[in-house]
Order: sequence, then C-alpha cells, then structure tokens
Amino acid sequence: MKSRSVAIAAVGLIAASAAIELAMGRHPICTCGTIDLWVGSRDSPKTSQMLLDWYSFSHIAHGLLFYAILWLVARRWPVEWRFLTALVIEVAWEITENTPLVIDRYRAATAALGYSGDSVLNSMSDILMMCLGFLAARKLPVWGAVLLLLIFELVPLYAIRDNLTLNIWMLLWPNDTIRSWQTGH
Repeated sequence: MKSRSVAIAAVGLIAASAAIELAMGRHPICTCGTIDLWVGSRDSPKTSQMLLDWYSFSHIAHGLLFYAILWLVARRWPVEWRFLTALVIEVAWEITENTPLVIDRYRAATAALGYSGDSVLNSMSDILMMCLGFLAARKLPVWGAVLLLLIFELVPLYAIRDNLTLNIWMLLWPNDTIRSWQTGH
C-alpha cells in the first residue's frame, strides 16, 4: 500500500470519527469557547476539552502498545496495514468513549468525577497522539519504546494520580481504595 493511500485512508478515518462524534451531539470545542494548548489539572472542566492534557500521554501509550501488539500478532502485515488497524481501534475507542454509557461509567467508577466526555477537538487530538505513539514505536529501539511507555505511565501517576493502567483498571474493576487514593481522601 502506498504512503499516499495510507494518508488518505487515515485522514478519512479521522474525518469520519469527527463527523460521527458531531452527529452524536459532542461539542466541537470546549463549551467555554476557548481553545487552549494544554490543561494541567485532572479535574478541570477544561480537561478532555482542549488540545492536550495529562490523558494525551495515555493515547501516545495506546500507539506504543498497538504497535507492539500488532507486531506480535500480525508482523507479516505491512506496517501500513498495522497502522490503519491501530487507527481503526483508536477511532472506535474515541467514539465509544464518548457515548453516554461510557461517560456515565467514567463518572461512577473512576477518578474522573466531573467527566462529560471529550470535545471533538480533544478527541481528534487523542487520535493524533495515538498515531504519534505508533510512529515513535516504529522508529525507536525496543528499549526506547519501553522507556517512553514507562515515562508516560509514571509521570501522570505522580502528577495527577492517574494513568492508562489505572484508567483501564478502574473502568473495568472499580476499587474503592484506589479511588480514595486518586481523589486524595
């Protein structure tokens, strides 16, 4: 598959994701009316609304992990097919994550107390962060990708008491002790 075809398919998938989220009633940008580059607070009403926040690192981690998993299970596929597969998975997650069922689950089971879903802008940024992680994993030596993954798990864990691992854990198997630690109680 040629690079141009992959790029067209990728842009199409991302555009389709944006269109679906808009059709679902997601706000294109933060309802506050501004667009910020970075939101540094986990519990800010602007978290998951702007371009980047602490959870952007978890989407880079998605890309690193998708690259590794697809290399293990489909290493004979051209890297372009593996990239598009990772992109389909990420797009599907972003759409699913912004359904009322998952938003309510986040509010009930995780540290995301005031979570109202992503703005379309944030969701598209999350997808691009996954792409960045996938492409980084392709270029980095294995030890570099593993180190990057550890950094993207440990730094947010220290800074906001949350990361990809805890997010998945709390979404699937909520734990009162972890929730209490995450909220500082």
